[in-house]
Amino acid sequence: MPISHGVSPGQASPDATMGSDLAIEAVELTKTYGKGDKAVRALSGVSFSVRSGVIFGLLGPNGAGKSTTVKILTTLSTPDSGHATVAGIDIRRHPDQVRRVIGYVSQKPAFDPIATGRENLVLRGRIYGMSAREARRRADELLERFRLTEAATRLTSTWSGGMQRKLDVAMGLIHRPRVLFLDEPTTGLDPEARAEMWAEISALTRTERLTVLLTTHYLEEADRLASHLVIVDRGKVVASGSPDELKRHIGGDSVQVELADEDWNGHAQRTLQAVPGVTAVTADGSRLRARVTNGAAALPGVLTALEAAGIEPVSVSVARPSLDDVYLHHAGRAFREADQAGAGRTGVAA
Repeated sequence: MPISHGVSPGQASPDATMGSDLAIEAVELTKTYGKGDKAVRALSGVSFSVRSGVIFGLLGPNGAGKSTTVKILTTLSTPDSGHATVAGIDIRRHPDQVRRVIGYVSQKPAFDPIATGRENLVLRGRIYGMSAREARRRADELLERFRLTEAATRLTSTWSGGMQRKLDVAMGLIHRPRVLFLDEPTTGLDPEARAEMWAEISALTRTERLTVLLTTHYLEEADRLASHLVIVDRGKVVASGSPDELKRHIGGDSVQVELADEDWNGHAQRTLQAVPGVTAVTADGSRLRARVTNGAAALPGVLTALEAAGIEPVSVSVARPSLDDVYLHHAGRAFREADQAGAGRTGVAA
């Protein structure tokens, strides 16, 4: 069955893929900002594909290349090399058609603070060519969906941060896109507002029947929302699969040791490496993580070794593999460490 791309009524894109269930396909995308000594390699051959109707996670620390990838897929930037399709449409050959079938919610607010919520939505709908009546009907539908109806006639500058972020997502949905790009949608939100946004994102693939590409540097967010994800680091894909698949691949358990003094780090690391059953030890500040086959069996040996070495930990715990462990395994550094390092860099490779 031919895939309809919503380019215009009765018209399919010349790049439509017959019978394909891929909403996004990126192949060897590269991007460099600047020249000479100031050049920053944002992407180094990023490739992945996204099936239709799923929430797909693009996970990585600050500066990993997530936002650059999204900018290319949404036609806001051009790759130096490589190619990609969105809803079967080539991003280079037909960028105008791509823009008609996607919604994009950037990290920064896109609403007008001196307009009401309803005015923002109706204006966005009219920009997409909707009739005034259709735009108003769709605006009311989205205001109700995101529980913003009571605030619809108030200036959005008076709304809470969580309400404003919901409005940004609603504006990205106004024209009923086939693919929705959410770039760090919950950054800056408090825990309650973040949980509400997670619930809304989870429901989108069912109620709006669309594909969602979510970029995030929150491990819990990717684990909870994404049915499939790729992990990017320094502009490269280092792992891909479902969250459960990636964690199963790591295997074993993690014994985590929190030290009272970071100065004990090196001594504690050497101590743990000598414990039978420990296969690897990594450090992240005052926190050590030891990979073991069986956490419960290894724990007594770890405690005995630390006591013999004169090291008094603040806490020792055993955990099943997490996405942090997956990132550490593939990237060779802890996610928090990479995120803090990326936050200190310029935003060109975000």
